Amino acid sequence: MRKVTTLFFSMSIGMLLASCGNNDEAKKAAAAAAAAGPQAYPIFTVNTQNTTLDSDYPATIEGIQNIDIRPKVDGFIEKIFVDEGAVVKKGQLLFTINAPQYEQQVRTARAAISSAEADVNAAQLTVNKTKPLVEKDIISKYDLDAAQLTLQSRKAALAQAKAELVNARVNLGYTSITSPVDGVVGSIPFRNGSLVSSSSTQPLTTVSNTSKVYAYFSLNEKQLLDFASTYKGKTLTEQMNNIPPVSLVLADGSVYAQNGKIESINGQINTNTGSASLRATFPNPVFLLKNGASASVRIPQHVENAILIPQKSTIDLQGKKFVYILGDSAKVVNTQIEVMELAKGNFYVVTKGLKTGDKVILEGFQSLKDGTKIKPEEKAADSVYAEIKK
Repeated sequence: MRKVTTLFFSMSIGMLLASCGNNDEAKKAAAAAAAAGPQAYPIFTVNTQNTTLDSDYPATIEGIQNIDIRPKVDGFIEKIFVDEGAVVKKGQLLFTINAPQYEQQVRTARAAISSAEADVNAAQLTVNKTKPLVEKDIISKYDLDAAQLTLQSRKAALAQAKAELVNARVNLGYTSITSPVDGVVGSIPFRNGSLVSSSSTQPLTTVSNTSKVYAYFSLNEKQLLDFASTYKGKTLTEQMNNIPPVSLVLADGSVYAQNGKIESINGQINTNTGSASLRATFPNPVFLLKNGASASVRIPQHVENAILIPQKSTIDLQGKKFVYILGDSAKVVNTQIEVMELAKGNFYVVTKGLKTGDKVILEGFQSLKDGTKIKPEEKAADSVYAEIKK
């Protein structure tokens, strides 16, 4: 029993000494922290600046003309003069169709003209022969009138024969199919020897005039209202004239070299999609943009005297955004802000809660509490906004 008591007393003394040692370490740590002073945090000064915000909308590219090439006569494809994807000029030969019946119609029409011309000459001779006889009262005037009517009939037959030759030549001309516009040849589903007809549902090919292209995209009702309030104008036409040139972001993420212009806004909202269609036109001199391609139309919005802050300088809490502002005595103040829905890259545009000259904690504030005293380290504005000033 005496041994147990001695052991217990020894353990108690040990724990007391350890406790005293821990307290000493805690006091030393607190003393060291107090000696070190407030923790350093990077800050930057808020200023206003002019900027441009970009809105991207998925778009579909279409040529200004997409013309189906169809045969006007029946026959077999004799030769194909172009390949798929070829750039062609207006009037360039695309296909020839083997249709002997139209060559025969031309020959028949020419023969009919020769026969009709002979009939006209014969009728003219009859008139010429009858005239002097009537003048000498050898025959009655009735015979001359009959001869002149016959001549008129023969001339009418000659005119009809010539018209049939014109029609035959037109039909024969349809066997050579040319491009109606400058453009790019689409797919060609037929080959040499294929039977084609004017009643075929499938065209021989499609020629797309892509010297300019249309980029079709849509805006929902809210976007349309924002759009109308952003650009000034009493009418839709005036508003479109005030829209700055738009750019086109291609499928690989690159920006197309030439800007375009919004030229059309559909006046009706599609009840199925809840959106309205817009059309932007872009020049396409080297035919880089293809019919049916996908891209995004980028619409710029110029904002003057905007307050921009990095997104990493904000805190999201229950759908609201907060920043730490440096207050009096180097103490931080947790402040709520409001920002535009549209951002500038990794920067928010602040509409409420900040003013010029406010000093905001840049980053690393996860453990900060409202009212904490800090050691501010001022960061140059050029380094903070380097990303958007490239």
